[in-house]
Amino acid sequence: MRIASSPADIAIRTAKTRQSLQRRPQADLPGTLFKWLLISFTGFAIAFLGVLIVVMVNDGWSVLTGRLGGFLSNGFSQRSAQDAGVWQGIVGSVQIGIATALFAIPVGVATAIYLVEYATGGWFARTVELNVRNLAGVPSIVYGLLGLTVFVKTLDGFTQGKTVIAGGLTLAAMVLPIIVITSVEALKAVPQGIREAAYGVGATKWEVLSRQILPAAVSTILTGTVLSLARALGEAAPLILVGAATGFISFGDSNFLETFTGPFTALPVLIFNFARQPGEDWSANAAAASVVILILVLMINGAALYFRNRFEKKW
Repeated sequence: MRIASSPADIAIRTAKTRQSLQRRPQADLPGTLFKWLLISFTGFAIAFLGVLIVVMVNDGWSVLTGRLGGFLSNGFSQRSAQDAGVWQGIVGSVQIGIATALFAIPVGVATAIYLVEYATGGWFARTVELNVRNLAGVPSIVYGLLGLTVFVKTLDGFTQGKTVIAGGLTLAAMVLPIIVITSVEALKAVPQGIREAAYGVGATKWEVLSRQILPAAVSTILTGTVLSLARALGEAAPLILVGAATGFISFGDSNFLETFTGPFTALPVLIFNFARQPGEDWSANAAAASVVILILVLMINGAALYFRNRFEKKW
């Protein structure tokens, strides 16, 4: 009687077992059901997005086809819906995005590096990470109150009051937990063998971090930060609380940099303002502005996908 099997016998039995399972699809019924469940949820999400786009395009069709150029180049006007535009909102959203990125990305990535690479797993690191994860679920309106109290009133000497800087700091505080979480997970995903191999050839802590770990994690970090900025650009409530103009504003002779310390607005705020005005023309403006901000967000998400594919490393 054979009590041992050769590698060839084991390979033959494994192949026969695989063929038997393939002939019996019911053997993996839970896996098949779960697969189709995921496909159904994905289809629902795509269909929901499609319906949203169709509704917005349909409601704003008269603006998108009749006066798209003027709509994109004109400022806000309360006199007539036909004269109102979103140029000031586009400029404000770009400025707020820049300010948010400058304030949030360095702090968020540095915090993640400390938690993963320098903290020793003590109570302080665990407490920070727990609180960061809890802050990620705080409603945006709470961050608006924080921005009004801290950045507009307390730090008005730095932010100059109700300005783009105050709005950028407020949104930076809102997306900071998301950047920290995604960066932490990206750094943890780098194989430990990369660190051990670098230390094994005599590399210092900084050399391992700057030449091995960060280049390996940069694609996921960029994806998380860009997606968090896309979320920030769609927020209206925090910006309204920190002083974003809901009516007419004028930049005067100020250049692009000078407008960072002056009155500002943003696309979500203009959409809110358009939607609360009576009449179908204003509703069409709100729908058209929603299409504009949706395109802007999709462009940012596309940039996130590009950076992920461009810098992603395969292990």
